[in-house]
Amino acid sequence: MPPRRKVTTFNKARAIAWLQDGVSKREVGRRLGVSHSVVVRLHQKFQATNSVLERPRSGRPNKTTQREDRFIRRQALQQRGTTANIFRGQLRVATNTNFSTKTIWKRLHEVGLRSRRPAVRPRLTAAHRQARLAFCHNHARWTRQQLADVLFSDESRFNLHHHDGRARVWRRHGLVQERVAFGGGSIMVWGGLQFSTQYPRLPHCWQPDGPALQR
Repeated sequence: MPPRRKVTTFNKARAIAWLQDGVSKREVGRRLGVSHSVVVRLHQKFQATNSVLERPRSGRPNKTTQREDRFIRRQALQQRGTTANIFRGQLRVATNTNFSTKTIWKRLHEVGLRSRRPAVRPRLTAAHRQARLAFCHNHARWTRQQLADVLFSDESRFNLHHHDGRARVWRRHGLVQERVAFGGGSIMVWGGLQFSTQYPRLPHCWQPDGPALQR
């Protein structure tokens, strides 16, 4: 038996409009590609509720209580690097209940907590922050003449065969990805810019197996 075709909200509104214009229920079903009984139930529901929207449903009740949900959320915020399986064990010890790891995932997803790679930034102590803030205050009002002798530089490393991040691929069983031993090397590109010079300085490239410095 083929699965029942779901009627969208837009088509439900069209069906009600056609019925109000005098179109028969069988003709409405033919236009929408559904059975006559579907149109009859839709019309009856509209007459009872004056709406074609689905009524909210309670669904299956959660296995965990609100107290257990708060415990899971608090543990995830305090121990951000811990897995859901460890949270499951902690919850079993604290509340003497046993839930699956999937249930822990669902409770965390409901509050917007998902397993993601953390953003990386330099570790700064309080002294580092004070020094950087003092540097900004001391140089915030420098003129163009004062900045003329300052060299602004930056550098970037480019891998020859792969990137440093975690790579994910869609694959079937048995697919193997080729890799180069020791990463295959990389190229470091450095460039500088100074206001006192007429043109920006050309970037320099360091190659792993080539000359020490190339332009």
